Amino acid sequence: MPPVSPMLAKLSRELPAQGGMLYEPKWDGFRCIVFRDGDEIELGSRNERPLTRYFPELFEPLKEQLPPRCVLDGEIVIATGGGLDFEALLQRIHPAASRINLLAGQTPASFVAFDLLAEGDEDLRPLPQVERRRRLEAAMRNARPPLHITPCTTDRELAAEWFDAFEGAGLDGVVAKPDHLPYRENERVMLKVKHERTADCVVAGFRWHKSGGVIGSMLLGLYDDKGTLHHVGVTASFAMAKRKELVDTLAPYREGALENHPWKDWASAMAEAGGRMPGGQSRWNAGKDQSWEPVRPELVVEVRYDHLQGDRFRHGTTFVRFRDDRKPESCTYSQLDEAAPAELAQIFGV
Repeated sequence: MPPVSPMLAKLSRELPAQGGMLYEPKWDGFRCIVFRDGDEIELGSRNERPLTRYFPELFEPLKEQLPPRCVLDGEIVIATGGGLDFEALLQRIHPAASRINLLAGQTPASFVAFDLLAEGDEDLRPLPQVERRRRLEAAMRNARPPLHITPCTTDRELAAEWFDAFEGAGLDGVVAKPDHLPYRENERVMLKVKHERTADCVVAGFRWHKSGGVIGSMLLGLYDDKGTLHHVGVTASFAMAKRKELVDTLAPYREGALENHPWKDWASAMAEAGGRMPGGQSRWNAGKDQSWEPVRPELVVEVRYDHLQGDRFRHGTTFVRFRDDRKPESCTYSQLDEAAPAELAQIFGV
């Protein structure tokens, strides 16, 4: 019975060299535990929040194709001809059922299964990963879209090929699971290898930390080929000492920052240029404070990132250093190393 806390992965810089590993693509969607008991189906998020109402199009396929009583671990994704669309997933977190049903028809979601935790009266979590994988393949041998079973291999070289080949389709990287591993809830016992690059960005604003008095995150911008500065994400992983230091670092750039700031009229600029600007409400966390303070866009910072989602960084970036040797106008989209699009047809038929 729910809730179940999913098993997690810790970051690794490279694929493990030792044998005895199962490798899978790392999907970029909503982690989801599926519970089915006859006609009852419940979808739980990574944080044990209910997802069921947001993806009504998955109810009938799950009911038709899964064993009568089971628990699966997997990912909800939206696959398009251009790759996985995480922004379309975020649109689903909406209070109005009519809006959700409309989007379910326009951008239907899929469920990718990668673990079987229970079947019938049997709790499979104590079994080794390789045995749970065998049971998953048997349980989903007749699966058809929008349900899928994730690819899996014991071949490290093939996993390395996946790491490169699927990047353009929006996948995060590769997950490595020891084949003897039981399912250990809420523990980081798997390994994930993610794509990572660096970029030089303009610091155009910041948000205060929730504790108050120190910097929480810096807002990053990149120039397009027309000279418009777009908000592309944030960098926020700082030790508390660094957060205090950043207050003094940013202080001189706060003076007169709003007078000629490119995001002064960010709402109208967004409508005219189609760019992303800070200050919008978070769909996933409606209570989160998204207010920000401007700074003159004169500081350049180098950050590490994994990949782009459209025209912004998909995840939060990691601060590397300030770049006093770079001019803000040199921080353009053209510096970014974008992967060539990859087809998901072999999995989703898109």
